[in-house]
Amino acid sequence: MATRKRLFNLGIHTIIIILGIFFMLPFIYTIYTSFLKMGNVNSIVGIGQMTLENYKTYFTNEAYSVPKWLWNTIIMTGIVIIGNLIVNPMAGFALAKLNFKGKKIIEWIVIATMMIPYHMILIPVYVNMAKIGWLNTMLALTVPFLYQSLYIFMLRQFFKSIPNELIEAARIDGLTKMEAFWKIVYPLAKSPLITMSILSFAGTWNSYLIPSTLANVPEKYVLVVGLNSVKDAVFENTPLIMAGVVLTTLPILIFFFIFQKQYIEGISNSGIKG
Repeated sequence: MATRKRLFNLGIHTIIIILGIFFMLPFIYTIYTSFLKMGNVNSIVGIGQMTLENYKTYFTNEAYSVPKWLWNTIIMTGIVIIGNLIVNPMAGFALAKLNFKGKKIIEWIVIATMMIPYHMILIPVYVNMAKIGWLNTMLALTVPFLYQSLYIFMLRQFFKSIPNELIEAARIDGLTKMEAFWKIVYPLAKSPLITMSILSFAGTWNSYLIPSTLANVPEKYVLVVGLNSVKDAVFENTPLIMAGVVLTTLPILIFFFIFQKQYIEGISNSGIKG
């Protein structure tokens, strides 16, 4: 029986490893191709024939403005994540632990907005941004996204699992509701907050439709939009395009690998309990 179980586990792990390698092949190909010269595409070469010229082109060719696009992306992503780390937990805590008039209606509104694709309201958002003069500014790319209904719901689920006695004890010790939230409850939400940060980071960093709609001048491009314009201009230069793909995806992978443990904990803690 023990031998059969070991063989079964070995078979499962072998299948997982094979599937992992299979799913990694496209990204491995992307990284490999990004170091090639155009004449070596779709061929196997040694390290001596690889080059960093494709990456240098992005940062030295004035036609691409990659440093500016990268900076715009960092600023946009940073502001959105910070806003989400402030607004979403406060809203989630209020819906989970506070009693006020209209609470049920707000809960249903939060759930309902999760079901509406953002593409359906993009035109009204664009019109409103134009009316207040925010088009082609960082405000248009950040302010409407400082909260997300999905993350509010996720954090509400987590905060409902925290005993009310913990908050009541803090109140007895003289803390206000706001102080109890920031000093007692908020630190307990580390795992779901990291999960939210990873999802927000990936979604914002990779966002194309919204930044391309609300900021459509080259100096206001974010990295994804800017590199897409490069792709259109140099469609046949596969190594250069692949280098752009690596520049776009590598920060997300690094961010995830650093916080993957907390990400998994956050999903299990906030996505199941009701």
